[in-house]
Amino acid sequence: MNDVERRKKIKEFIRFWTSKENLDKANAEEQLKDKGGQDRIGERKFYQTFWNMLLDEIFEVKPYGFIEYEKSVVVDDSTKFIDGYIKETRVLIEQKGSNIDLDKEELQSGGIKLTPAEQARRYVKNLSFNDRAKWMVVSNFKEIRIFDMNKAGADYEVIKICDLEKEWYRLKFLVDVESEDIKKEMEVSVEAGRLVGKLYDALIKEYKDINDLKSQKSLNVLCVRIVFCLYAEDAGLFGEKQSFYEYLKSFKEENFREAIINLFKILNQKVEDRDKYLNENLLQFPYVNGGLFADIDIEIPKFNKEIIDLVLNKMSENFDWSQISPTIFGAIFESTLNPDTRRSGGMHYTSIENIHKVIDPLFLNNLKSEFEEIKDIKQKKNRDEKLKVFQDKIASLRFLDPAAGSGNFLTETYMSLRKIENDIIKLLNVDKKQIEGQKRVFDSISDKENVIKVSIAQFYGIEINDFAVTVANTALWIAEYQMLKETEDILNMQIDFLPLKSYHHIVEGNALTLNWNDVVSEKHVDFIMGNPPFVGGMLMTKEQKVEIENAFVGLKGVGEIDYVCCWYKKACDLIKGSRTKVAFVSTNSICQGQSVITFWKWLMGNYDIEIDFAYRSFVWNSESSEKAKVHCVIIGFSNKGVSGSVGLKLTHCKIIYESNRPQIVSHINPYIIDAEDTFIDVRSTPICDVPAMNFGNMPRDGGGFILTEDEKVQVEKSDKLAAKYIHLYLGAEEFINNKKRYCIWLQNANPKDIKDSSFLYERVNAVKKFRLASKASSTRKMAETATLFAQITQPVGLDYIIIPSVSSEKRRYVPIGFMDGNVISSNANQIIPSAQLYHFGILISNVHMAWMRAVAGRLKSDYRYSKDIVYNNFPWPEVSGEQKKKIEETAQMILDARVKFHDSSLADLYDEATMPDILRKAHRENDKAVMKAYGFKTSHADFTEEDCVAELMKLYKHLTKSGE
Repeated sequence: MNDVERRKKIKEFIRFWTSKENLDKANAEEQLKDKGGQDRIGERKFYQTFWNMLLDEIFEVKPYGFIEYEKSVVVDDSTKFIDGYIKETRVLIEQKGSNIDLDKEELQSGGIKLTPAEQARRYVKNLSFNDRAKWMVVSNFKEIRIFDMNKAGADYEVIKICDLEKEWYRLKFLVDVESEDIKKEMEVSVEAGRLVGKLYDALIKEYKDINDLKSQKSLNVLCVRIVFCLYAEDAGLFGEKQSFYEYLKSFKEENFREAIINLFKILNQKVEDRDKYLNENLLQFPYVNGGLFADIDIEIPKFNKEIIDLVLNKMSENFDWSQISPTIFGAIFESTLNPDTRRSGGMHYTSIENIHKVIDPLFLNNLKSEFEEIKDIKQKKNRDEKLKVFQDKIASLRFLDPAAGSGNFLTETYMSLRKIENDIIKLLNVDKKQIEGQKRVFDSISDKENVIKVSIAQFYGIEINDFAVTVANTALWIAEYQMLKETEDILNMQIDFLPLKSYHHIVEGNALTLNWNDVVSEKHVDFIMGNPPFVGGMLMTKEQKVEIENAFVGLKGVGEIDYVCCWYKKACDLIKGSRTKVAFVSTNSICQGQSVITFWKWLMGNYDIEIDFAYRSFVWNSESSEKAKVHCVIIGFSNKGVSGSVGLKLTHCKIIYESNRPQIVSHINPYIIDAEDTFIDVRSTPICDVPAMNFGNMPRDGGGFILTEDEKVQVEKSDKLAAKYIHLYLGAEEFINNKKRYCIWLQNANPKDIKDSSFLYERVNAVKKFRLASKASSTRKMAETATLFAQITQPVGLDYIIIPSVSSEKRRYVPIGFMDGNVISSNANQIIPSAQLYHFGILISNVHMAWMRAVAGRLKSDYRYSKDIVYNNFPWPEVSGEQKKKIEETAQMILDARVKFHDSSLADLYDEATMPDILRKAHRENDKAVMKAYGFKTSHADFTEEDCVAELMKLYKHLTKSGE
């Protein structure tokens, strides 16, 4: 279904579901639902029509077998029925009538009142683990509310039915099931990688000195050549099937090495230059070219029985290499043979899905949209002319990956363009079938260039690893051949693939010292993309630190920003004054906390750039065998005023992606918020008149002051004198998870008590010894006060607010609480000694949480709450006495609700799956009270979390300007 057809279907859907007659039918069904019971299920069919039409007519997914209606679930020993459940995409649907207010509570069985969303959450909680919903949808035919169950941010997003024509794409999550073909390609490619790993391990044992650089390079080249031969054999490039296998199996073990060497020589020799008296089994192989077999001066060891069996049987006879994905396999191949990644424990590759997160919004979506418009042209002659122009356009585009690795971004981009081109060829060739066979629009094809215009020559790369460069070129050749076979099927003809053409567009070199203009001119590159290396300031090598200092000369704090920032700087240098667009995968830290000030403020101050699209923080899964999680963002940017791209239609919208769902916005700032470019700087004191926040108490004691619960019990039994100096000691882990740890607190302690207690005396001496052994002079100085914590902020005799410095991003609310002054907080928390109930109410609210989520730094993706950036910069509301009283009342409701579940930890209480309804309701009331105090709308449908942050940033700007 093309865009025109889909828009027509959506209009019909809107017309049908906004008619009074149909809404009245739906409302009548709602009355049956209220009566409940299994006997009413058969009478409720009309609401199912809504979802069936949505799935079938808009998303082209047949509902039967895809969506389950009236799925039973046991809640409090009573059987309930879920209106709709989609197992493949883990979506739970709660459908209400159009006369139902989705914000209003309704009386449920058991005498409790719940909103429709809270009712649906009860169902989610009681589903089995395997059925636990990833998405929750609540609808009343007028709007659809979407709840991401893995997201701790705003409660939901809203799509109005009347706006469905422009918003329908936001519902793609309903049907977004992974393609089985892609899954199969991945499995085959991973298995191919394992076989390559076995070959590598077997061959490495046969080298005399594998530590020799030439031997290492030779081993890598040898593996590449063997794999190419295996692929060429199965893909038909060598003519007869199993030609590689049949040639080699005739040789004995002692002659196998010589047979391989002779084969490599012949593959690098033009047919006319060959010795015509050579064995026919050798002469049958084609001339490959492309430089793959050019260097015959490589070290090739002997092949033992194990290696021969591996090559002939496991890798050749019993495995089909033609089914591999060049995009995935290139990366697996490179990482399998790369010593660094082998040491880390397995194969690494970037999934095709993640590559498309970069290339789709950068250029591919625009190309596909333009192609769809051309396809919709009714007049064939006009359409064909436009198609030819469009084909020339996509063949003119140039792409650069300055951190190319094994070329997976370039390979997938090439294949995506060739798929479009093959569709063009198919359309141009339609209706050309004549009586005498198949007369094509291309009648005089002498070579593939006459038909195929998209070329691997359009793709440029920079890669520091020489072996990865070889792999990238090989992956592109494999991709080129696979797409050529599809073209042959369309035209029902054979097009010669070999010999390969030699392109030197993927350059070996350091992207940070190389002039990118020497690889591809800024006048000729249209798109720069890739996944540059992530290395935090604390983990950089000396060489990397020098590189980042050279890139950002004179920038204060440059040592704290991520290595990936260098690629942004180099890209900005190249694209200056051009229409080139850029998109990089980056560690999420570059859009959080101090990095926004250090990096983005400098970048935007020195270059006239703007962000075009961005993916908020998500797990960039490398699909390695270790499944190492890296928390990333994707940033697409260009020079200001470049609405479109070279050769593409102009588009003016900017897009933020959250959980793969796009949101069209007017502007994207470096925090990935739809708001003005605002930079939340480090501040030593609060911007508003509120109590100061401090770090908790820092021991710096080598463990001398800290006790486990068992140690504390033992001291209480054996040393009564020491026992009175033991206090409960809480870090973030203990506070959130209700764990117990203790410390020795000797502030204002009687020296005689310390001397008379052997336990205290030994511990104090241990602390002194630890501090004296430190390399830091400041720590050695603290040995003079070995009875005290290194940093003391504990309030004397006062309760205080405690905020964990690090907490899970899965929670909507960071657990904040009041703590007795006798409980010692560690420096893993922030504390506010003189805070009141009102301050707690503001800080625990969704307003403050939204601010924190936007501006805080992260540890992976967990929140890192800091006083200097989050608290001290937070704009507090100006409240009336009545508003303050209301906030205090709702804050107390939260504390009272927690008390009812005193056996549960804060981790239990603030888990989205187990949060008690009474606590959730208390938070909802507090949120409303705080939002009213700011003058914000309290309906999420009208005022999203992003709207909230945008308004807070305006307040921040106002406050900072006022203070200047």
